[in-house]
Amino acid sequence: MSASTQAARDFKGTHTAGRTPEELRELVSHVGAELELAPAEVIIEWAVATFGDRFAITSSMGDAVLAHLASKVAPGIDVVFLDTGYHFVETIGTRDAVEATLPVNLRTVSTSLTVAEQDAQYGKDLYKTDPDLCCALRKVKPLADTLAEYDAWATGLRRAETHNRVIAPVVGWDARKGKVKVSPLARWTDEQVEAYIVDNGVLVNPLVHDGYPSIGCWPCTRRVAPGDDPRSGRWAGTSKTECGIHA
Repeated sequence: MSASTQAARDFKGTHTAGRTPEELRELVSHVGAELELAPAEVIIEWAVATFGDRFAITSSMGDAVLAHLASKVAPGIDVVFLDTGYHFVETIGTRDAVEATLPVNLRTVSTSLTVAEQDAQYGKDLYKTDPDLCCALRKVKPLADTLAEYDAWATGLRRAETHNRVIAPVVGWDARKGKVKVSPLARWTDEQVEAYIVDNGVLVNPLVHDGYPSIGCWPCTRRVAPGDDPRSGRWAGTSKTECGIHA
């Protein structure tokens, strides 16, 4: 057993009930480096043991790798899915399949504005006229509102996905949300993800095999040519690279 793995397991007695944001941030400053080289399962184990039901994972349903890993460590864990109202039917189908086949508590959250109400208030097709505002209304705010119930959240961010994410720590402090942010897959390569999917029969959004390696809302996602940056199909033709959740 590596020193980092043992260190992660030693943290299991930590509790955060009643901790302030300052105390949570201090916790992260000591733990992040210790868990940097730990296996993804150990990182999730630490988070579950530390935060209990104040910890959730998020999934955009490109695949179910993180949900599968977390369900093995903590059956019944909350999995938060943002329904923007603009998802591909394949993405909704993947969400439904995850809920039906994995021992998780899938929570679908959305903005209070329907697409029709948003069109009426901000003008038709806001994703074209102001994509940042559209993402803020349909992704960033609903997630922030939901995360108010938690002290920590896990994402499927990987450093291999884009240069913008190269510094993502496995455990860090999300100052904007005032939450501990956990990225158990941060160090995983594309090959590791594929091997885990094959070895464990993990659900994958069928669009992944149809030229969509990175899947967002249908109006803002395009197919990617073989060999191109996997995220080049997101907001193609604009300078936008992130929805704002990970800003």
